[in-house]
Amino acid sequence: MTTQTISTRMTHEELRVLDALAEDAGLDRSGMTRSLVRRGLKEMRTEAALKAYAGQHATLSRAAEMAELSPWDFLARLAATGGAFHYDVEDFEEDLDAKP
Repeated sequence: MTTQTISTRMTHEELRVLDALAEDAGLDRSGMTRSLVRRGLKEMRTEAALKAYAGQHATLSRAAEMAELSPWDFLARLAATGGAFHYDVEDFEEDLDAKP
């Protein structure tokens, strides 16, 4: 995997917190930043998938795929956020067709 360098500006307080988290995790500042960005990206993907599912723009299986979660983990996340579960015969048939 090739990587690219990015830069960002942070306040002194944000850097203090970042450095403290890095030290606790046994990482350097760069490693901690990568870890936080990856977590943030995963969280944002999950939020987008939950929104797509809530707006009925994605089926359960598609939303789980968007979030890079199993359907069961996606349902658990949906329940934790108080989201409504909607799944009908059409969704079921679409999910069956999507299976390899």
